[in-house]
Amino acid sequence: MLQNLIKDLAKKYAANNIATRQHLHAHPELSYVEYETSKYIQQHLTAIGIPYKVMATTGVVGIIEGQNPTSRVIALRADIDALPIQEENELPYKSINNGVMHACGHDVHTTCLLGAAKILYELKDQWQGTVKLIFQPGEEKNPGGASLLIKEGVLQNPAPQGIIGLHVHPGLAVGKLSFRSGMVMASADELYITLTGKGGHAAAPHLTVDTLLVASHIIIGLQHLVSRYNNPFNPCVISITSVQGGNTTNVIPSTVKLMGTLRCMNEQWRTKVHTLITNYITQTALSMGITAVVHIDIGYPFVVNNEALTEQARSLAKQLIAPELIEETELRMGAEDFGYYSHLIPATFFRLGVMNNEKGITHGVHTPLFNIDENAIEVGVAAMAWLATSVVVK
Repeated sequence: MLQNLIKDLAKKYAANNIATRQHLHAHPELSYVEYETSKYIQQHLTAIGIPYKVMATTGVVGIIEGQNPTSRVIALRADIDALPIQEENELPYKSINNGVMHACGHDVHTTCLLGAAKILYELKDQWQGTVKLIFQPGEEKNPGGASLLIKEGVLQNPAPQGIIGLHVHPGLAVGKLSFRSGMVMASADELYITLTGKGGHAAAPHLTVDTLLVASHIIIGLQHLVSRYNNPFNPCVISITSVQGGNTTNVIPSTVKLMGTLRCMNEQWRTKVHTLITNYITQTALSMGITAVVHIDIGYPFVVNNEALTEQARSLAKQLIAPELIEETELRMGAEDFGYYSHLIPATFFRLGVMNNEKGITHGVHTPLFNIDENAIEVGVAAMAWLATSVVVK
């Protein structure tokens, strides 16, 4: 039975896959400069015997043909980039690249896809269709590696009928998987605001226009857009995350720069709130005697999981592992450039449990202490291989 063969091979190669993850974890690279990571992936695919091509400079796209390869095409996707974070874990495989860390689990995602690829290749006489392997750069930084790969034709020749991705979940116990149909993650846009006015001596504010005071009004006022212009049943987050202005105690600066993020789950509201943000900031600044320049860097769309594909994947996952180990993924205001794929073809993005309270593995992603229970890798490898061979997209 194919399911059991996949599980057996995932167990057989578990130690090798953990070693792969530890190598990737120790050698993280930032978005769009994942040159050594890309070479490492290419070496693995070559050793297995899987043909591939390089796309978007550091992306790698492989093809595995099973029986009757034109009968179905399913894509599996993993992201390969790391974050600009200094790792604080004391591990034998701690990051050797100063200020760079796999703090979002992309080392795990890449490992799971490489592990699944080996199994799929070994069992290619046991399943129908073609599996496209997408090792994608630049998930952590606009414009998103997914958008670059799509522009270069990653969803063509052959065209996948559906795409599957996984992501580590530090709040889900190791051994578990979670799924959710429909909306699952938010869109993400970056806010850049420059306020300019007459600076001067802090002891004579009447002779200046206090740019920092105006900035404080803007920071508070932006929250009114969410609470009073937005439907309360429509999730939205505006967060100002950086205030840069002034460098001493007695000078009111002439320029203050703000940065932040906008997260939405509704495209009509997203478009509307862009205008509201720009108008509110520029008009508030003007009314207080300064000028404002607002730049909204349009980022990833929301992630929407195709209902038919996701419910099929959930059912298949229950066959692979115990049904009680399958949970419902919660709505998250985090963003993922997997959303680009999900707006073009049927997609499902599921979660891999990596938490272990007994081992103290509980830290969240994007933190310097993030880590995983590596027993999760065997589950992730088996799940990706099993879903790739078994889902049917109509």
